[in-house]
Amino acid sequence: MFTGIIEELGEVVRMERHTDNAELTISASFDDVSPGDSVSVNGVCLTATTSRPGVLTFDVIPETLKRSAIADLKPKDLVNLERAVQAGARLGGHIVQGHVDDIAAILSRLPGTDWDQVRISAPESISRYVVEKGSVAVDGISLTVSATGQGWFEVCLIPETLSRTTLGFRQPGDVVNLEADVIAKYVEGLVSR
Repeated sequence: MFTGIIEELGEVVRMERHTDNAELTISASFDDVSPGDSVSVNGVCLTATTSRPGVLTFDVIPETLKRSAIADLKPKDLVNLERAVQAGARLGGHIVQGHVDDIAAILSRLPGTDWDQVRISAPESISRYVVEKGSVAVDGISLTVSATGQGWFEVCLIPETLSRTTLGFRQPGDVVNLEADVIAKYVEGLVSR
C-alpha cells in the first residue's frame, strides 16, 4: 500500500522487453529497498528483484504492460517513486494500492500564478469513481479532484507537486496511469451485492 506522496523522481536506465514481459531498471537514491520490497513506479506497484546502491530492478509482467503506461518507458524517462507505507506512518495522501485501473491522456493544462490546472480524460472504466473533492491517483500522485465533466476530470497542482513529480512537465497528449479511490470501488461492490 502507498499514500500517493511521491518521494523522488527516478530515471529509467533500461527497459528490456522480452517475449511477453520486461525488466525495468531505474536509478534511485533509495538505500533501504531489498529484493521483494514493493515500490510504486508511476503509480504501478512493482516488486524489486535486485537492489544495489543507486539502482533498482523490477520484473514487469504482461498484465502490467497491458494495463499501464509502464510499457512505454524508455531510458532517460523520469518516473515517480514511492516506497510502500510502513505501519504507523502518516497517511499524507490517500490509500493507493498501486493497481492501475486504466490509462488516460492529459487533455489540457492551464498555468496559474503559482499552480496549474490540468484536465485529464476519464475513461468509462473509472469515471463513476471520480467525484469532485474526491481522491484519484495520477501516475501514483494522490490528488484531489477539483472538477468533473463528461469524459474528463480536473486537478490543481500546487508548486510542491509541480517541482517534485512528473506532472510538473507532462503536457497535453501525454499518457498517465490512473487509479480510482479504492474505497469507492469497495462501496460499489458492497452496494451492488
